[in-house]
Amino acid sequence: MTKQKKQKWKRNLVVMTAITGLVFSTFYPGLSIPVAAVEQPDQPIPKEESVSIVQLVVPNDKAKEKLLELGIDLTHRIEAHDGVYEVDAVVTPTEIAMLKTFGINVKETLITENQWNTRVAERQSTAQLQASLAASEDTLKVLRANHFTNQSGTFLYLEVKSSAGATASTALKATWTENGEEKSATLSRLVDYSEYLYHYLLLPVSAIPSSVKIESNLGGTATSTVTEWLGKEPKHPKTDYVTDFVDHYMAPNELYERAEKLAKEFPNLVEIIDMPNKTNGYRRLAQATIGGTTNPAVVVSSKAWGHEGGNDVSIEFKNPGTNNSPLKVTVDGTKILVDLATDSSGKATSTAAQVVKALNENASQLVTATTYRGNAGAGVVAPTTNAAILTDGLKAGADVSRDPFTVKAIRIGKHRDGSKPGVLGYAQEHAREWVTPLVTIETAERLLRNYSQDSETRKLVDNLDIFLVPSVNPDGANYSFNDYNMQRKNMTNHCGPTASDPGYRNNWGVDLNRNHSVGSVFDGYIGGGTSCTGETYAGPAENSEPEGRNLVWLADKNPNIKFAMNIHSYGGYFMWSPGAYDSKRTTLPRPSAGEEAFYWAASDNILNDIQDHRGTVILPSRTGPIPDVLYSAAGNSADYLWYEKGIYAWNFEVGADLWNKDTKRWQAVGFQPAFVEGHEEAMEFANGLIGLIKVAYNSAKDHQPPSSKATPGNGKYTGPVDVKIETSEPATIYYTLDGSRPTFQSAKIKLSGTREFAETLKIEKTTTINYFTVDAAGNIEKNYNPLGNGKNYNSVTLTIK
Repeated sequence: MTKQKKQKWKRNLVVMTAITGLVFSTFYPGLSIPVAAVEQPDQPIPKEESVSIVQLVVPNDKAKEKLLELGIDLTHRIEAHDGVYEVDAVVTPTEIAMLKTFGINVKETLITENQWNTRVAERQSTAQLQASLAASEDTLKVLRANHFTNQSGTFLYLEVKSSAGATASTALKATWTENGEEKSATLSRLVDYSEYLYHYLLLPVSAIPSSVKIESNLGGTATSTVTEWLGKEPKHPKTDYVTDFVDHYMAPNELYERAEKLAKEFPNLVEIIDMPNKTNGYRRLAQATIGGTTNPAVVVSSKAWGHEGGNDVSIEFKNPGTNNSPLKVTVDGTKILVDLATDSSGKATSTAAQVVKALNENASQLVTATTYRGNAGAGVVAPTTNAAILTDGLKAGADVSRDPFTVKAIRIGKHRDGSKPGVLGYAQEHAREWVTPLVTIETAERLLRNYSQDSETRKLVDNLDIFLVPSVNPDGANYSFNDYNMQRKNMTNHCGPTASDPGYRNNWGVDLNRNHSVGSVFDGYIGGGTSCTGETYAGPAENSEPEGRNLVWLADKNPNIKFAMNIHSYGGYFMWSPGAYDSKRTTLPRPSAGEEAFYWAASDNILNDIQDHRGTVILPSRTGPIPDVLYSAAGNSADYLWYEKGIYAWNFEVGADLWNKDTKRWQAVGFQPAFVEGHEEAMEFANGLIGLIKVAYNSAKDHQPPSSKATPGNGKYTGPVDVKIETSEPATIYYTLDGSRPTFQSAKIKLSGTREFAETLKIEKTTTINYFTVDAAGNIEKNYNPLGNGKNYNSVTLTIK
């Protein structure tokens, strides 16, 4: 409402109030309107009042008619029930006071004027931003212009960032030539959690264009050469290199039996590490819900695990057949009999709450009892037809142990004493991801069975310390294979009585990839849950779960681990830290520009190895830091390894979408595809995991320090200068601008923006830039020692006139 409208409306209200006063005195004797409320000659106009939108409770039709008669500003929302009306209205404090005299009261204030003004200001700010962006030509940055060919066809992929991309009205169009014909398409705008990332395009092409032109509706243009994504020809497998060691999905007991056999067969190259923190086990309490969920019900749970006697407990609710009988509980071995109380006519009268109390007092050696999901239990419990047998509900055969599980790691290497750089691959944090353990087992088999005949494999095993954890979550995996295939979490129930009846059995557990201590939901980061039945439940506290603590223990115990791969499914992603952001989409600290460059460079090698198997291409749009390509995952394990341990940690999401030539659409493969597809995924991502191992090997033998060049360098310049420091390989650049000696505590060159390149240093006054570079292997340029007193760092001085 504008100020002018409100002033006019207020004058009308004063006049209306004066007129209404006569009406009130006629129809409501005894009600008077203060004279001060009526505008008098030579009196100042009453002070303008604030306006709110409120929900009014109108008690009857008579009051409703009065409300309409008064001309109150009503919105379009009105609800009626039992002769009472709830109406939303725009009112002032004076009107609220007046309406009270008719029994019309405010139930809830919906929007105050201050809130209204704030929203208007927000809208105006957005509109001004849009207008300012549209007022001038935008600048376009082509982040990626790639082509690739997979088993389904040839595709064009673009990523372009507009300086005006923060507004949705900015549209980008790509134009290219295909077989002599000009083609064009509009790019999609990608925004995540309110942050504009870039515009992108992915579509099949009949021929590879040499270049592409991007045009913005705001006038910006850019042209880029189209290059090949990954850029290597698929390799032909060596005839003496053996693969394909998995032929079915494997449950945890099979995985670890295979591991033990490998250790026995290759004792000089393999050992099995027993993790110290045993899991809760594939086990449950035996339970029964008696009375159903629609009638007064009692939930009974055994004190013993089902397999340890809980499944032998039975319970019966019985009408004793006599009048005026008291409630009575009798325990005979594992049989519980509840004689319900009766009235004078012999009818059962015991309520659910009374039965619960009696069971907890008289059968506590066998069971605990609660009302159904925390209800009051005031209803009368009905007798049972037969005794209810408590059951843990678990369906696996006797070959699946119910005892706490010892998680194991397969350690492969000729020297397993910590003297060689370590590589960690771990799988199945999420139980339903059946392909992922196969990647680790296939990798282990390849490393060991090719050791004697393939020199490249021998280099890896002789010079690295390789740790493979086939199943981080064996309890959940057993549950997924035998009880509920979509189980994501482990099997530990942290819920209280209101969510612990058998109806929740598929909802219990902790998401092990949300339970770690860096960037967790407990620190305010997004992507983890606090509901004990939620799919991303982070647990009652950080590191509450033994499965997660095992990973922490392994990293603590083996500080030589420098690289890691967390293997998940599905979707065909390849990602790294940061993995989480908060409600303002502020991520955990991003890697330096040099560290990010190393992630990308290593990824190029790993993704080429994946492609070698059957042509699967992990898309550029699904490669990069987790928040840039997927979503926030608070408390994930890779973030722990990167931020706490300094381990270069990647995440596979095996199972890339397949292109359907008939429907011309990408088709998802799911967590548990037919094994013919699951087998192919295991083969190609075992290629990728060995690709990571090769990255670790190449890093280990890298003893060459990086070199660098600042452009422009020493000299005299007019006006501000943007200085770019280029390195001979991916390397972190530490620098100072105040003439001081650079150290590891100095500032680092960062990325200039999300999915962009290294920042430049804007020098506006005479400055000396002192800096040094460090590569991923730890080599320091010129062998400079940042912890010492030497001065063999790089230094350039820019004199600004």
